[in-house]
Amino acid sequence: MTSQPVRVRFAPSPTGPLHIGGVRTALYNYLFARKHGGQFIFRIEDTDSNRFVPGAEEYIIESFRWLGIQFDEGVGVGGECGPYRQSERKAIYRKYVDQLLAAGKAYIAFDTPSELEQKRQEIKNFQYDARTRLLMRNSLTLTADEVKSLIDGGAQYVVRFLIEPGRDIQVHDMIRGEVVINSTILDDKVLYKSADQLPTYHLANIVDDHLMGITHVIRGEEWLSSAPLHVLLYEAFGWQDSMPRFAHLPLLLKPDGKGKLSKRDGDRLGFPVFPLEWHDPASGEVSSGYREKGYFPEAVINFLALLGWNPGTEQEIFSLSELVEAFDLNRCSKAGAKFDYVKGTWFNHEYILQKSDDEIAPIFDKILKDNGIDEPLERVKQVVSMMKNRINFVHDLWPLCQFFFVPPTGYDEKTVKKRWKEDSALQMERLTEVLRSVDDFSIEGQEAVVMKYIQDNQLHTGDIMNAFRLAVVGAGVGPHMFDITAFLGKEETIRRMEQAIKTLG
Repeated sequence: MTSQPVRVRFAPSPTGPLHIGGVRTALYNYLFARKHGGQFIFRIEDTDSNRFVPGAEEYIIESFRWLGIQFDEGVGVGGECGPYRQSERKAIYRKYVDQLLAAGKAYIAFDTPSELEQKRQEIKNFQYDARTRLLMRNSLTLTADEVKSLIDGGAQYVVRFLIEPGRDIQVHDMIRGEVVINSTILDDKVLYKSADQLPTYHLANIVDDHLMGITHVIRGEEWLSSAPLHVLLYEAFGWQDSMPRFAHLPLLLKPDGKGKLSKRDGDRLGFPVFPLEWHDPASGEVSSGYREKGYFPEAVINFLALLGWNPGTEQEIFSLSELVEAFDLNRCSKAGAKFDYVKGTWFNHEYILQKSDDEIAPIFDKILKDNGIDEPLERVKQVVSMMKNRINFVHDLWPLCQFFFVPPTGYDEKTVKKRWKEDSALQMERLTEVLRSVDDFSIEGQEAVVMKYIQDNQLHTGDIMNAFRLAVVGAGVGPHMFDITAFLGKEETIRRMEQAIKTLG
């Protein structure tokens, strides 16, 4: 660990909804910062103006607000290192582009898209590098006057980083150890585009990380290939001593088969890959989100934390503060993590069990009101208490236990065939009279009277109670029978019994 105060960042691009893999990257940055008493910075990487999607930035911010991941500096928060949108830092980047050009570390290239395509046709596996750069139209092959004339004439250009071949570049990765890549395989990446006067990701992030004092860059495995270029850029600027330490997280993999997790996997298997529901402004397509599917944010956080990291214990349920305490990058896996969406559902069930009835009742009450049911909150809470151990999501309660609020309009055919016997109508008529005689219609009051009636008359408990449930509920489902009838009350219970006798005969 460096003696500097830890400063990490998350810098998403506003090109669409935030993928769940990006959420995990942000979470690990957050946990690392909090574990080491550091700062977590939020930048918006909007230098690719062609891919900007309206509403994406607001979506990203709202996602973290819902998840409870808080930033110390950045967009929407402020801080001393702003602005935090890269599109608002044009003048800052231009200074460093000019510095590289003046030092001979970069050059200007005027190749048009058609010229580049022609070279790809001519040269197999073409890339713009030491083997091909002198065949192209750039400041290495043109005179200074020709370059000036093109720029003065309004020709569009890019600035490319000059990479010398044949050098082994070492990247120390906190998860993967020493990674060595030879510079020969790298191309002369574009650092700046005159068309929009904006840098590319590679330059903008290096400059921002340096100026904002970033000490650790924790990002997805897909960025590992860009790490050698970033090392070279730090050297080109003479910033080796302030270069952050890298940690490249394992990929999130498909639940089945090979390859990284994609939206198609979620669509195919029926789980979200975005934190919130996303409405595509171009196509109108709606993609599901964890919030709208009924997940609790704490469950999503807990689930994601254990995808690619383990605490070294058997503990699975962690509060956010417990995750901070336990988090250690050294316990991150190098291998990709299978996205076990079924386990994600299990986490949500566990968090439902942890939550009090007072927390869940208002959520269920809204669902009831949407279905035309207006009950006192105390009664809603009673149902939640009886049924929450049976659900994975609060919205599961309505189809599971609407019988508490709505009398059956029909009777499950399979249950009728199995449970309603020749003498069931007669037995239910007699049981109705027994229930009429009960003065104390509490759970205990009913149960004592009914069970004594069954015993005194040498009846089969299963036959009586199964028919009783069918009559009151309409199916063979639900909690303890006397819990249901105590909730319904004597009048409603008897009314349902009489309706079942009349209907089923």
